[in-house]
Amino acid sequence: MKRNVALLVEFDGTLLHGFQTQKNGRSVQGELEAAIAAVTGAPARIHGCSRTDAGVHAEGHVSNFRTASTMPAAKIPLALNSKLPDDISVLAAADVPAGFHARHDATAKTYVYRIWNHPSPTALRRVDTLHVPRPLDIGRMREAADSLVGKHDFSAFCAAGSTAASNVRTLKRVAVRRDAPLVEIEVEGDGFLYNMVRILAGTLCYVGLGKIAPGDVAGIVASRDRKRAGKTLPARGLSLRRVDYPEPPFPLGA
Repeated sequence: MKRNVALLVEFDGTLLHGFQTQKNGRSVQGELEAAIAAVTGAPARIHGCSRTDAGVHAEGHVSNFRTASTMPAAKIPLALNSKLPDDISVLAAADVPAGFHARHDATAKTYVYRIWNHPSPTALRRVDTLHVPRPLDIGRMREAADSLVGKHDFSAFCAAGSTAASNVRTLKRVAVRRDAPLVEIEVEGDGFLYNMVRILAGTLCYVGLGKIAPGDVAGIVASRDRKRAGKTLPARGLSLRRVDYPEPPFPLGA
């Protein structure tokens, strides 16, 4: 009987075509499956917690696969990393119950969008931040963020092409933080629509620049009108930070 193994993975999405296997480019799923086959000698299908888009990064992406390999879970990261490219790293592996599914069992996800808010661009953080040279008013952004928390129809924050059956989602937390020039917009929710976090971050960015009033954000949510929200920010500033489960396969900080 095959065992079920969960992986905790981080990746730099700059040169990747997202998580899901693509015919015309490298993907996280494709690279992981190739590494697993090389290490175990047998093909395996990876099930990911989220189908991140091209250019999006991850600090705590969770996936699972079934294998007949008897390699101890503690040795799997080292073995897989020896076969993976430099922009993908397996941080941890754990044996999980047979019924565990990285996507179906997830109860919440946390994403962070990073902005380099300084007149000059950054050379060292250019791949995971968006450069915004004009000063952002963090107080206004925090005020607007409060209107996004809770259960809402987020149609105004969903890009065209979504296949979701419903646009209703629940956001537990929307936090805006500044550390010198680095601004982080952290969003925790039970699920996200197509480009939702990038549109949400674009809307809060407009608030910080004075293009949208903080008090108008609640009306934008209620309108369900995509045209009223801010622009979709580039993928490079977005990172999947954490995925939550009823019984976490990895301890916090793993």
